[in-house]
Amino acid sequence: MPRPDISLETADGDQLDYPFQIRPLTEDDRGGYLVEFPDLPGCLSDGETIEEAIANGADALRSWIATAREFGDPIPQPLRPAMADTSER
Repeated sequence: MPRPDISLETADGDQLDYPFQIRPLTEDDRGGYLVEFPDLPGCLSDGETIEEAIANGADALRSWIATAREFGDPIPQPLRPAMADTSER
C-alpha cells in the first residue's frame, strides 16, 4: 500500500510531496490520531479524527518549512524508500 503524501509548493514553484505516517493515539493520550513526517525531524501533529489530523499535519508541515527557511536551516528533500514487505510472517 503506498504511503500517503502531503504536497507543498516551494517558493521556486517546485512541488514537494512529503510522506507521512498516521496512527491512533491511546486513550492515555486522550485518543485521536497522530501524524508524523519521517523526513522532517520533529514535524508532527494530531487531531480528533483522521481528517483533522491530516489537515493539522499539513499546517505543521508548512510551519516546519517556514521556520527552517527563517533560520536558514536545510530543508530535506522527501525520501522515497523502496516499498518493503510489511506483511506478517
